Amino acid sequence: MRRAYSTVSVKSLSEDAREFVGIASTPSVDRVGDIVEPLGAKFTLPIPLLWQHDKNAPIGEIVDARVSKTGIQVKARIFKATQSRTLMDRLDEAWESVKLGLVKGLSIGFMPNEYEPMKETGGYRITKWDWHELSAVTVAANSDASITAIKSIDREVLAALGHRDDVVLLTEKDRRVCRKSDVFYLTK
Repeated sequence: MRRAYSTVSVKSLSEDAREFVGIASTPSVDRVGDIVEPLGAKFTLPIPLLWQHDKNAPIGEIVDARVSKTGIQVKARIFKATQSRTLMDRLDEAWESVKLGLVKGLSIGFMPNEYEPMKETGGYRITKWDWHELSAVTVAANSDASITAIKSIDREVLAALGHRDDVVLLTEKDRRVCRKSDVFYLTK
């Protein structure tokens, strides 16, 4: 299986929902010279959301994915456990890591079906691929892909209800820094 990475940028969040939206993949040339074409994605929702590409560490699911020629926009949910301490710890670690900006990366796990070599980059243009999972990862790398928000309830609604502590906002400077540091690569 191959993996392609993208970066997340947190705008707001809701502790209860643990949801985020963003871009899972774009048609950018990655660090090893490959391009994964968004329109070539074949998948069925929900798609598993994993922690650091560990198939034994699921943390949630992708509940919506909208494909266009410029990228794949996703809506994902990190689950919250109530019984198993081990599971609670993993899910809480994932949520806290994303929320605090320690883990900013997203990575698609996929299997290429059709591809062609690109002489100019030494990589491949992957035109058809099976999308198996999306992972929250530490190492992020796509300048065109980022999580655009982590929320389920608008901050104005939460503030009106007196729940300002449920909302965390990054400054405009933080968002600019996140966007500038995004890069894209594919591991083989």
